[in-house]
Order: sequence, then structure tokens, then C-alpha cells
Amino acid sequence: MRSLLPVALAVAGIVLLLNLISFAFGVAPLATLRAAAAGTWGTPYGIGQVLFKATPLVFTGLAFEVGFRAGLFNIGAEGQLALGSLAGGCVGAALPAGTPWILALPLCIGVAMGTAALVALVPGLMRARLGVHEIISTIMVNRIADGIVPFALVTLLGATSLRTADLVAGASLPKLERALPAFAGSAASVAFPLAIAVAFGVEALLRRTRAGREMRWTGQNAEACRAEGIDVPRRQVQAMLLSGALAGGAMTATVLGYKGYFELGLGTGAGFTGIAVALLGRGHPLGIVLAAVFFGTLQQAGLAINAHVPKEAMDVLTACAIVLVAVANRASRAVGSPAPDGGSAAVPPEPASVES
Repeated sequence: MRSLLPVALAVAGIVLLLNLISFAFGVAPLATLRAAAAGTWGTPYGIGQVLFKATPLVFTGLAFEVGFRAGLFNIGAEGQLALGSLAGGCVGAALPAGTPWILALPLCIGVAMGTAALVALVPGLMRARLGVHEIISTIMVNRIADGIVPFALVTLLGATSLRTADLVAGASLPKLERALPAFAGSAASVAFPLAIAVAFGVEALLRRTRAGREMRWTGQNAEACRAEGIDVPRRQVQAMLLSGALAGGAMTATVLGYKGYFELGLGTGAGFTGIAVALLGRGHPLGIVLAAVFFGTLQQAGLAINAHVPKEAMDVLTACAIVLVAVANRASRAVGSPAPDGGSAAVPPEPASVES
């Protein structure tokens, strides 16, 4: 039950903040809640939009989770996603017309994920080989990406409209409305079920492969892993590579499934919100998917209640939700910490073994 405490605290805090925001703008809280519910889960179109907005968050949540399991804090998913999306969009636009999807899609996704992984490689190597903390280096890489993306679009590609050319038809993911006509008009695409499959695939990799298990053990006790002969720097670098690749995979929803091209600002914010998704998901693939849907609902609700409350107020609410998730996650851990008198507020988990 303690694992549900952050969820309960975060949801309760968000509802309270939404009520306070409604009062501040002279709107009845019940009317705001009704408008939010109707614009999100009240119509098939709203549901489709929620799923679309949740899809990049699944990938960025997984990106942070993989690094976190290895004892790393990848704050750079924002920049990794931007550069990966730019690379994937450029490749998709440069392919010859008529390229079949069986070639175009894997190529675009592979280039995007590979580019994002290379962006994450630099902070990974700096942490593993030089001891430079990845929080500092990944934040700096985000700032570098903020400068590289517009420079590449304008100077290298000559895109005065700050976007790439349209992708070839074979590089676009089909919309969910093809299978579910009720979603007509929404931006939801096959990227959402793909994200769910990736979430469970990553969990299987971390638990059922030697590399994955050693990544997790490294995050639990790096010194014990060194004593057991595990190459800790190697596993840290591998974790950062996987983390960056997952962040780049978010472009399947934004570039391949929605716009059909990359433009400046596409996917902005998903990297940072993914941190809260990972914390609220509690390390479980289904939890991460549900947390992403929760934050996707908040984003869509901001548009739905725009007639009652300015959208900027919902952006503030989302930012507060991220803080609430972090605080609630910390509070839930404190419940199981040893009491000052030497007792225990709850039974702590046994230390993990590093036996292979």
C-alpha cells in the first residue's frame, strides 16, 4: 500500500490546486472539473488526444527510469529528444519518394534513437570515466541542443520556417482512427501501442538479461558490484546509451505519428515531465504508462478548460504536479525509514544481492 501513497498524495494535491486556481479566476471549481472531464475522457476525440500527449511521456519516463535504475539522473531527455527528432525528421524527408514503410520507418526511428543515444553518451562517459555528475552535464547538453537545433534548421538546412521538409509517405505512422474510427480527428497513432510494448520490453531487458541485471545492481550498490567483478563504468555508459535512445524514441509520436515533419519546439517539455512520470510510475511498466496518461490528461485538460481558466494556469498546475510527485515520492520513502529511537516506521526492504 505504501507504493500507492505518492499517487494518492499527488492526485489530491493536484485537485486542491485546480480548485484554488478556479477560485482565483472567479470560476466555480465544479464547472472547471466538468469542462476538464468533458474535454479529456468525455469524448472519443478527447481520449485520442490524451493518448497522443501521453505517448512521448512514456518514452521519456522510461528514459529517466533506466538511468535511475543504474544510479544515474538523466536530466537530458529534453535535448536528446530534440536532436533525435531533428535527425529522424531529416532522414525521413531525404528518402526517395515511394520508399516502402518497411524500410522508411525503421530507418527514421533507428537514426533518431541512435542520435539521441550519442547525445547521452557524452554525459555517460564523463560520469563513468571522469566522475563528472550527470545532472550538471546533461543540463548543459540541453542548453547546447537549444542552440544546435535552430542553427541546423536555418543555416544547414535553409529552413526559414524552422521546420524540415515533409516526410515521405512511408515514414509516417498510421493514426489510430484507421482501426478505431471514433478517434477521427485526433493525433493518436500507432506510436501509443508501440510505447506500451517498449515499456514492457525494457522491463524484461532489465530483469532477464545479464546486462540489465548488472545495471540495476550498479544502481543499488556500485561498490559491491565492483567487489564482485562487475564493470561498473561500462554498465553506467550502457544505461545512459539506452536512456538516450528511449528519449529519442518519443519522436515516433510527434514527428512520425502527428506532424509528418520536425519543427522547432516539437516535443518541448516531454523530457522534464518524463521525470515525474517515472517517479509516479514506481518502476513498473504499467505504472509508467498510467502515469504518462495521467499527465497527458492534465495537458489536454488545459486546452479543454481554456474558456474558464487560462492555459498558462494549467501549465503552472502541471509544474506543481511534478513537484508534488517528487515530494510525495520522498514522503513515501520516509515512511519506511528507521525511527529516531532505533525502531522502524516500517519494515525496510532487504538489500539486493549481486549474485549472478
